[in-house]
Amino acid sequence: MLSDKIQRIMMGTMLVIILVLVNIQETVIASFLLGFMIVMVYVWAFFDFCPSLWMLKKGLKEKCTKC
Repeated sequence: MLSDKIQRIMMGTMLVIILVLVNIQETVIASFLLGFMIVMVYVWAFFDFCPSLWMLKKGLKEKCTKC
């Protein structure tokens, strides 16, 4: 439960970083990060597995029902 909230905060923070990078004209880095996020969301959607959520649950020692 806690790792879900942390993962959503991380995702929002990553989008803010991408927005800042676009605003300061660092479009190559922003495009790479945005592409990475898109791939991770597709992996999560198609395979019902989120690598960042899995790592957070392992790190926080939460019980993982789908792992």
